[in-house]
Amino acid sequence: MTALRAPAPYGTDTTMPKTSLSRDQIRSYAQLSPFELKDTFIRIATDAQSDRPGQKGKTTRAMLNAGRGNPNWVATGPREAYHALGYFAISESRRVWTADHLGGMPEEAGCAERFDHFVRTHPELPGIELLKASVDLAVKRFGFDREALLHELADSSIGDNYPVPDRILRHTEEIVRGYVADEMFDHRPPEGQTLSLFATEGGTAAMCYIFDSLVKNGILRKGDRIALMVPVFTPYLEIPELDTYDFDVVHVEASLFTETGVRQWRYPEEEIAKLADPSIKLVCCVNPSNPPSLALSSRVSEQIVSIVNGHNPDLIIVTDDVYGTFVEGFRSLAADLPRNTLLVYSYSKHYGATGWRLGVIALHDDNVIDAMLAEQDQEQKERLNRRYGSLALEPEKMRFIDRMVADSRQVALNHTAGLSLPQQVMMALFSLFDMLDEGQAYKHRIRAIVRQRLELLLEGAHMKISEDPKRAAYYIELDLLAEAERVHGRPFAEFLERNYEPVDPLFRLAEQTSVVLLNGGGFDGPQWSVRVSLANLDDLDYLKIGHHLRAIFDAYAEEWRAGGTSGPSGV
Repeated sequence: MTALRAPAPYGTDTTMPKTSLSRDQIRSYAQLSPFELKDTFIRIATDAQSDRPGQKGKTTRAMLNAGRGNPNWVATGPREAYHALGYFAISESRRVWTADHLGGMPEEAGCAERFDHFVRTHPELPGIELLKASVDLAVKRFGFDREALLHELADSSIGDNYPVPDRILRHTEEIVRGYVADEMFDHRPPEGQTLSLFATEGGTAAMCYIFDSLVKNGILRKGDRIALMVPVFTPYLEIPELDTYDFDVVHVEASLFTETGVRQWRYPEEEIAKLADPSIKLVCCVNPSNPPSLALSSRVSEQIVSIVNGHNPDLIIVTDDVYGTFVEGFRSLAADLPRNTLLVYSYSKHYGATGWRLGVIALHDDNVIDAMLAEQDQEQKERLNRRYGSLALEPEKMRFIDRMVADSRQVALNHTAGLSLPQQVMMALFSLFDMLDEGQAYKHRIRAIVRQRLELLLEGAHMKISEDPKRAAYYIELDLLAEAERVHGRPFAEFLERNYEPVDPLFRLAEQTSVVLLNGGGFDGPQWSVRVSLANLDDLDYLKIGHHLRAIFDAYAEEWRAGGTSGPSGV
């Protein structure tokens, strides 16, 4: 791919001043979560835009915030199909009852015939052809009754009913199950297994529901030992530390380097071997990882499978696979270890749909959690029977995935549980879009976007990363200390550690260039690493960020060569 060029060089001045904050101030800020620290960087970057010497009140540069993973693209096709469906649904409502903006509930009888007529008579409606193609594909692939499918879509887009079933709509579940099989299981779902789904308010709600229900059902107890594969999305670090859980956390670290000193962000065998300890009851993994953005290697996946088949057969795996669609041939741990794995997926990143809040929890019907519930002692079973007794005559037979639905609404409000129906319709249309040629072309297009941006960032920063076919490239984590040692040797790295806090480069970037990045240490990565989101800025902005990062790096090197030993101003 040919890299674009910026119209002019950026950040080539190696005499860039130090940050105005003292080292103690920087050390204090570094205690914050990276997402809270980001707000500090934004404030500093915003102030710096208008408060440069001699130009107060005049904006001199744009802030480049690569600190958040919200993509700057959206999938327009399935959204057009959604709105076309909305017009059909309104016509169905008005057909039943029309009186001054008042309609009735769409009827199922004759719905398919009326839909076909609507498509023929509204060829000018944006999205109508894609909507028809999606419906046709769903009927052909899943064997749906066309009338029942169209009624579910139309009535749900109106949003005139509570979700029934509450966990996920019947047709939507089958469609999303197909999407998961295609994109998370590489078109090879586990044989003889049925996957059940719980539609949630994005991946964030899924995380909350999983931890909450595992504890409420006595599968995990306060103080239990769990493992986290790090670096990892910060909430997976912070939730286990809450007093609700207070888990004993073991970190499985991606600590491998190449022979040339470039960090690989890969797990050595001895780190994965920690999971063989039967006292570890659960492991959380973001795959592809956040921030390194790499899918697990086949070697690591096979080692985890071997551990589960041997030393730790009851290990519960929570795998968050939101970035899986950015890796060719991606295959989730839920495909290789269906009995042990809870899969979390969100549509937010692939479809530019963070505001829609669309996610699922997937769990195969034959799973270790339900087996553990069946084996609990009588006292525990009686406690849980009291908890869920208002929902079923035999509450002990309730599956864990259904218990999560009830727990999500404090049990008492289970009758109103479930993701809103218009959201579930959008989820179904996103999934069907992916199964069409148009959706596959879209997928390859957004993959190319993030890879182009990565190339531009590295070109500007003059930094190297390891070649890896399983790189999603949605983010990149750059280890500045490893780069310092690789380029200038260990004495330069020691100079940085001795005189500066690991987040000092990020404060300099914000104050001197109005660039906002996140600290990799906040994701339990190396303290001197930085996370760059490759999803939310224009392509050439990444070339600029790379130049600014290189300028700050070179400024440290100039100070080191000059024999400087002082830290930030005020120290």
